[in-house]
Amino acid sequence: MSFIPKVLIIAGSDSGGGAGIQADIKTTSYFKGYAMTAVTAITAQNTVGVQSIYPLPKQIVIDQINSINNDLAPDIIKIGMLADLEIIKYISMNLSNYKIVLDPVMVATSGDVLVSDEVITSIKNNLISKSFLITPNIYEAEILSEMKINNVEDQIECGIKLLKLGCKNVLIKGGHGNSNNINDVLITSDGDEHIFESNKIKSTNTHGTGCSLASAIATNIALGNNIKESIKLSIDYVQSGIKNAPDFGSGNGPIRHF
Repeated sequence: MSFIPKVLIIAGSDSGGGAGIQADIKTTSYFKGYAMTAVTAITAQNTVGVQSIYPLPKQIVIDQINSINNDLAPDIIKIGMLADLEIIKYISMNLSNYKIVLDPVMVATSGDVLVSDEVITSIKNNLISKSFLITPNIYEAEILSEMKINNVEDQIECGIKLLKLGCKNVLIKGGHGNSNNINDVLITSDGDEHIFESNKIKSTNTHGTGCSLASAIATNIALGNNIKESIKLSIDYVQSGIKNAPDFGSGNGPIRHF
């Protein structure tokens, strides 16, 4: 039997199925990975918006992580939105031996900040240094680096700055930029700089693209692909998902995951 990578996903639930744990599971499964989850929050949301959020008590989140950790030995961990300081600290102290792909969910597509300043500081101080790869969008990269990003050169400068926080690799996603093209910029601790350029597709069906991209990258890395191959395969997957989106709902719809 071929190798099946076990991917632990720590993130919130999206009842609409387009983002969060639901998107992560679909993406991991598409790439022939085995998805395991520690749910951090339950949301009531659809393509129009988020109606309510219920963060789960920290102990049940920790129990989920321990349950998986003690029996199923993840090959990689993908982390999405976190809003509890104690959970962030627990992950930092107990999961640092694993390869971590961190999608530091902090800012909505609208540009609204989703987490507190204390959470942002804790992620910077406790999680980024333990991560193999972080995948901030432009807004999140600006918050983490405390600099403005206007072009690709700024993305590169920002990536170099974020490396100093201790992570091994930084991918600054360019989907929120003003260009007709998307420039996703990878900066590695080996001193490599690589720009993944793709066409910006005019579509409202982009809900969950960040979650899906990070999970795709994590699964491909766990499969043994190098980081550049993993990112390229994942960008192509998300681009195809946008092009072939099912047009569900009346708002910002999901991509096609399979």
